[in-house]
Amino acid sequence: MSKKNENSTVETELEVETPETEEATQVEENSTDELTQLKELVTEWEDKYLRTHADFENSKRLLAKDKAAAVSYANESFANDVLSVVDSFDSALAMIDATESEEGSEVLEKIKEGVNLTYTQLIKVLEKNGIKAVECDGEFDPDVHQAIMQVDSEEKESGEIVQVLQKGYTIKERLLRPAMVSTAK
Repeated sequence: MSKKNENSTVETELEVETPETEEATQVEENSTDELTQLKELVTEWEDKYLRTHADFENSKRLLAKDKAAAVSYANESFANDVLSVVDSFDSALAMIDATESEEGSEVLEKIKEGVNLTYTQLIKVLEKNGIKAVECDGEFDPDVHQAIMQVDSEEKESGEIVQVLQKGYTIKERLLRPAMVSTAK
C-alpha cells in the first residue's frame, strides 16, 4: 500500500473513534452528574430522617413527662375535697380546747383524744400521698400565702404573718390551696 492509503485509513479510523470517545465522555459526565444528584438526594433524605427521628424522640420524652405529671397529680381534686374534712377536724379540736366545762370533762377528754387520733391518722395519710401543710411561720410569701387582712401588731413586724385563718396545702411541688392569713401592717 501506498503511504497515502495508509494515512487515509488511519485518518478514517481516527475519525470513527473520535465520536465514540466524545459520546463515552458525555455518558461518563451524565453518570457523574446523576451520581452526584443521587448522593445529594440521599444526604437530603438522611437529614430529613434524622430530624424526624429527633422530633419523635422529643415528643416521646414530653409525653412520658406529661404522663408522669398526670399520674402524680391525678388525686389533686380528691385531695382538695378532703381538705374540707381536715378543716372540720381543725375546727372541732379548737372548739374542744375552747370549751372549759368541768361537767363531763372526762368525756370531753376522751372525745378530744379520739378526734386527735383520727386527725393525726388523716394527716399521715395525706403526707404519705405527698400532701403537706404550708408553713406559716414568719414572713409572708405570696407564692403560698393569701393575705385576707392586715392588722396592727406590736409583737410582729410589718409583713409578718399574725394569724392563720385557714391552712394551706401543697401536693408534691404544686400548690393545692394557699394559706389564708392575716399580716401585720
